[in-house]
Amino acid sequence: MRFLSEQLLDDGVRERRFTLDGVPGILWTPASAPDPAAPSSSPSLSASAAPSSGASAAAPLVLLGHPPLGLDAMYPRLVARARQAAADGFASATLELPGSGERPRLPGVDRARAELRRRLRDGEPVGDRLVDELVLPLVERAVPEWRTALDSLVLLPGLGGPVGYSGGLISVGTRLAAVEPRVSAAVLFAGSFVPRVSFEEARRVTVPVHVLLQWDDEGNDRQAALDLFDAFGSADKTLHANTGGHTGVPAHAGDAAQRFFVRHLA
Repeated sequence: MRFLSEQLLDDGVRERRFTLDGVPGILWTPASAPDPAAPSSSPSLSASAAPSSGASAAAPLVLLGHPPLGLDAMYPRLVARARQAAADGFASATLELPGSGERPRLPGVDRARAELRRRLRDGEPVGDRLVDELVLPLVERAVPEWRTALDSLVLLPGLGGPVGYSGGLISVGTRLAAVEPRVSAAVLFAGSFVPRVSFEEARRVTVPVHVLLQWDDEGNDRQAALDLFDAFGSADKTLHANTGGHTGVPAHAGDAAQRFFVRHLA
């Protein structure tokens, strides 16, 4: 992991852009946290591998997922979520999704996305094959990248506390929660198409889960989201549903998600 730039936001949150094995990312740490890397006297910095000074000082870390629209396009929403988390003393980090932003394109995913748009426009059924071609390549690449990022992030000074995952493609969050033991709680955003394999993986998820669902989300299968929620093996799981479309998520839904993390990670 190499830190490339740094800025201090007006609320004291420290924002650092980094690259990890060629994958761009951003780390936000609250004002109370120590500097997570060496002083930025150089334009390119190596992250410290020193462990945090103790569990009591280790900030919880929330991994911020996002849809495949590009990290720069998603930045306003991501930094708003990071600021909200920092107000409770949490650090946040995000990674550019495979095939998004400046990363190399995934031609098969691009073809599937174009076909999906055509089918939705023409009122044709989507089908499991197309969903697999659209979503599974992202899941299979993104989850190992998140796990590699965690290997570096939890060693930074001031981090190393409990880890949560929030948002993004629900199938990515489901698999990460199923296979990564360091994830202690997950906030999952319904609204992306769900491959059949994700339902099997959901049964292996046992950490607390909070699912956010927009009831009138256009172009997505509400019943699939409800079935996936039912499949989660977690004893502690909450479904937070609101009327409105995909982009009409009310502010209080984000507040509820952050309270969930405060309960389970703080």
